[in-house]
Amino acid sequence: MSAVLEVTGGTALHGTIVPQGAKNEALQVIAATLLTEEPVTIHNIPDIADVNLLIEILADLGVSVQRHDRHSCTFQAKTIDFDYLKTQEFRKKSSRLRGIVLLAGPLLARWKRAIMPSPGGDKIGRRRLDTHLLGLQQLGATFQYENFYYLLETKELKGNYVLLDEPSVTGTANLIMAAVYAKGSTTLYHAACEPYVQQLCHMLVRMGAKISGIGSNLLTIEGVDQLGGCTHHILPDMIEIGSFIGMAAMTRGEIRIQQAGVKHLGQIPQKFRQLGIQVVIEGDDIIVPRQEHYQIQHFLDGSIPTIYDHPWPGFTPDLLSIMLVVATQARGSVLIHQKMFESRLFFVDKLLDMGARIILCDPHRAVVIGLDWEYMLRGITMSSPDIRAGVALLIAALSAEGTSIIQNVEQIDRGYESIDQRLRALGAHIRRIEV
Repeated sequence: MSAVLEVTGGTALHGTIVPQGAKNEALQVIAATLLTEEPVTIHNIPDIADVNLLIEILADLGVSVQRHDRHSCTFQAKTIDFDYLKTQEFRKKSSRLRGIVLLAGPLLARWKRAIMPSPGGDKIGRRRLDTHLLGLQQLGATFQYENFYYLLETKELKGNYVLLDEPSVTGTANLIMAAVYAKGSTTLYHAACEPYVQQLCHMLVRMGAKISGIGSNLLTIEGVDQLGGCTHHILPDMIEIGSFIGMAAMTRGEIRIQQAGVKHLGQIPQKFRQLGIQVVIEGDDIIVPRQEHYQIQHFLDGSIPTIYDHPWPGFTPDLLSIMLVVATQARGSVLIHQKMFESRLFFVDKLLDMGARIILCDPHRAVVIGLDWEYMLRGITMSSPDIRAGVALLIAALSAEGTSIIQNVEQIDRGYESIDQRLRALGAHIRRIEV
């Protein structure tokens, strides 16, 4: 049975909310529990579909999983069942999860063999595995492709100088997890340096890994023979924090986001301020006060600004969909340039149906001409194509006049925990209907 969200818009959101744990970090650090036979306890795990699916797959693989509560688990990978990786059940489950590729590095490092399925998850454009495979090959792995799977093997992983062809977050994480057991020294250059990659590195260091250069794009990893257990706490989810900033602005409400991990947010507050939204930092909390209007800030030469994605510490691509929606009711115009994924802006047609003024220039660029509340968006029936576009459409529905129906809500559930319940606590008129 599937579900839809029924949203009656036009109500300002008010109140306090605590962000969930970071999805992207959770997938990495849970995969890293395969690197030791000792217990690893992880706290602040988001209770969302993608993360729960990965935990379920680890349990199916033979990992002992002890759930202390919805947000804390202890994992112990003494042995695993490699035959499970060849089953139809694994193929079916892994096809729903992009993060399944993160098992390759730790499996190869500890058991000398791994299976990497073709990526699942969002339909936002091509998401190639070259960075993973070529990097692992440089560490001594061989691979072949059979029946939609990459089969990887190694006699011994050996440290090497690896220049990544792109700063892929999951690619970097996979190579780090493989390199911690590689013989000798590994240098990863052009590595991703997102806070979530830093968190993975800090966790591995507590387990006994030797990693230097954390926080930069040049990592040096000295291989070790064994890793131990540890306890790890996941950061707040920066994408959810940005989503709530957008919801406050688009509903002309006022929200306090508690325990936001402000020092790990990079350019996110600055980019929302570029749209004219007040983002007030108070300790580790973010306050978005009520605003009747918000003015897009032009560049210093007076030209129309461009907001684009870029590898960290640039602006995260996962928030561009939210920025685009928020700009629809701003005062002024902005160019949104999505560089990384060629299908991520295709949800714009739904916003046009709602009355937004947007010119889709090509698959990567859209010009948004803000309505400045001259007209309200109108409620429609629409389908969520991916996690971030789904929440962007939800934000549009919260601000719209009338009732919207959002189908394929399972996409939103993959990345946002109990979103309908948490929004009702802020005053939203939203309900989940089983269909």
